[in-house]
Amino acid sequence: MERTIGFKERRYIEELRILTKATAIDCLIDDRFDRIIYVIKQGDMGLAIGKNGDNIKKMSRVLGKRIEMVEFAEEPALFIANMFKPAEVLEVLIGGDDCPVTVVVPEKSDVGLAIGKGGSTIEKARQLVCRFYRKDIGDIAVPGGEEEA
Repeated sequence: MERTIGFKERRYIEELRILTKATAIDCLIDDRFDRIIYVIKQGDMGLAIGKNGDNIKKMSRVLGKRIEMVEFAEEPALFIANMFKPAEVLEVLIGGDDCPVTVVVPEKSDVGLAIGKGGSTIEKARQLVCRFYRKDIGDIAVPGGEEEA
């Protein structure tokens, strides 16, 4: 899937590489939530975060925005589940071409965590799923048929 990375995004990716020695596959600038979302190469997440989150704090100070990181995975369902961390995701249902992605969480109390404060987590997932897979996030479901979002 082709993604376009602009000059600003490339600059932020290079800044991450210089400060943390980790590799970012992609970068999104989310002005609505005043944050930068990095998609980190699988296996580099610990390096990117740093001991006690020091690298994230340093990046946030240097760039003047909140920093969020998502670990990339070749398997789409695992990558989408990573977008919702720290919420626990039981299953990711990826339908056909025009079907939205459904995310299944274990309990109704986990739905709020999956949505995030002000919808920030689900918005991050929507942007990344659209960018990587040209799909949308449909529902956040709980086993037993209850659906939210």
